[in-house]
Amino acid sequence: MLVLGLNAYHGDSAAALLEDGRVIAAVEEERFRRIKHWAGLPTEAIQYCLDVAGVSFSDLRHIAINLDPKVNHGRRLLHVLRHLPSPKLVLARLAKLGKTASLRDTLAQAFPNQPLHAEAQVHHIEHHLAHLASSYLCSPFDEAVNVSVDGMGDFASAAWGMGRGQELSVDGRVYFPHSLGIFYSALTQWLGFPHYGDEYKVMGLAPYGQPLFLEPMRQIVRVQPDGTFRLDLAYFRHHREAVPYSWDNGSPEVGTLFTPALETLLGPARQKDEPLTQRHRDIARSVQAMFEEALFALLEKLHARYRCDALTLGGGCAMNSVANGKVYARSPFRRLYIQSAAGDAGGAIGSAMVVAQRLGLGLGGPESPAAAAASATALPGRTAPPLTVPRGRHYCEHAYWGPEFTEADYAGLLTAEAERLREAGCQVTIPPDTAKLCDAVATAISEGKVIGWFQGRLEWGPRALGNRSILGDPRRADMKDILNAKIKRRESFRPFAPSVLREEVPAWFETDDDVPFMMQVFQIREEKRPQIPAVTHVDGSGRLQTVDRTASPLYHQLIRRFQDLTGVPMVLNTSFNENEPVVCHPREALECFLRTKMDVLVLGSHLVTR
Repeated sequence: MLVLGLNAYHGDSAAALLEDGRVIAAVEEERFRRIKHWAGLPTEAIQYCLDVAGVSFSDLRHIAINLDPKVNHGRRLLHVLRHLPSPKLVLARLAKLGKTASLRDTLAQAFPNQPLHAEAQVHHIEHHLAHLASSYLCSPFDEAVNVSVDGMGDFASAAWGMGRGQELSVDGRVYFPHSLGIFYSALTQWLGFPHYGDEYKVMGLAPYGQPLFLEPMRQIVRVQPDGTFRLDLAYFRHHREAVPYSWDNGSPEVGTLFTPALETLLGPARQKDEPLTQRHRDIARSVQAMFEEALFALLEKLHARYRCDALTLGGGCAMNSVANGKVYARSPFRRLYIQSAAGDAGGAIGSAMVVAQRLGLGLGGPESPAAAAASATALPGRTAPPLTVPRGRHYCEHAYWGPEFTEADYAGLLTAEAERLREAGCQVTIPPDTAKLCDAVATAISEGKVIGWFQGRLEWGPRALGNRSILGDPRRADMKDILNAKIKRRESFRPFAPSVLREEVPAWFETDDDVPFMMQVFQIREEKRPQIPAVTHVDGSGRLQTVDRTASPLYHQLIRRFQDLTGVPMVLNTSFNENEPVVCHPREALECFLRTKMDVLVLGSHLVTR
């Protein structure tokens, strides 16, 4: 039985397909449209999922979407009576709800030659339930506290509950207009980063400052005795005015979320082209500190309530890798899982999993041997018992669910572009086996060259995890500047990440854990930091990706060969793109290689050198 899951009419629109409760395909629409965070109906992502299964749209019987216009009506009415929002805001909300409710008709128009079957059902799944499902039902835990925190969805900004076996509860929520996500987004705008998804820039800037503005932040966000949070709404517009949102067929855009009162409190907002001052750095640090204070207050209360040491996080705020890396230090939880697409894209998997569960399809089939071996021993400083993956659970231990290509595809592209490659001074070789390929690439990295690495299936979620990556030498202090000059052209304060062999994590990081999706920032051991300056942030941290031999054998082999050459069991890893979505098709990889100053391109077994 197939279940198609969607995140539609929101940023990072995406589709995912489950077969008998197991994920077989998942991809964001932006990878096809080539527009970052593309919002709308993800028709190309849907078609990709259908192609993987070898079926047509007409074959589907169950379609799930991570929005339910029918939930939380009482709270909506109460808000209208209390705050009397503008008629324009009310009409805008109703228009979006109407578009979501008519999804069946919209899908029929999008696939006119593949009419939806008469028996097909469209299931509307509450936004935060989809987030909770995408984290817990993908996790290796048989029991866990599950928390979803984001900007807003179905009139709530946070939800939590308990997962046991395949059962998942929603026991509490924080309702609109109070939102940690909106707080972070509004302050991101104030700091002069106006684009959808710019919050990660604030995370990168924060370590350069001090939390000198934490008291003003506590005026904006007020942590409650029960661990929840409330905003001082005097600083925000979203609850009364029609803040412009653009979610349809293009790049998502969000209007100004804050009021003049915020500028009275903190001073004039920075314009995006103005220099960053130390005051801005200190405010960025204070924003991050306030976010963490509120998040950990909630986690503390939830642990006390449920008395369970395992935690899963979902929602856009679960992309805050800096806070995620402090969960063990600042909360009682001892095990953590965060799905690779924790934000709204992940709701495509989550909504499909909820439907699969309700249909009694089960979630996964036989236990994964690699997952069963995970956490076989307790980690230092953590008292949780050994972990095994519950039978029947579809543990997402990797994120490789997107399009893949063949050696014939690579050969055909490079043959067609042979003249351009010659004119660019490029040579194409094919090493005889993977050992020779990894040796050549590891050697090039050790020589300071920048590598475009294109392998296997595209990653699900925003992070490049060794299949669509640009790789460099973490030992070079100037590698960050080299990458920014040659390819990335991004802000100098933003760090690059290390991909590290899983078995080597304890020797290099102060915390030992599985971080397969680059969702946590850990402190690098002080004595190791001088050896890897290119991936060590100003505060001594690194946003690591742990690379497991089973989940990613070729990438593991490459890093192991680099370790043999240098003694360092990691490489610098950043996404394969240049101010665009991560490359999906090998042609996009080749174009990026040719228009930048990348030194080497690897397409499968094909090695292109300048």
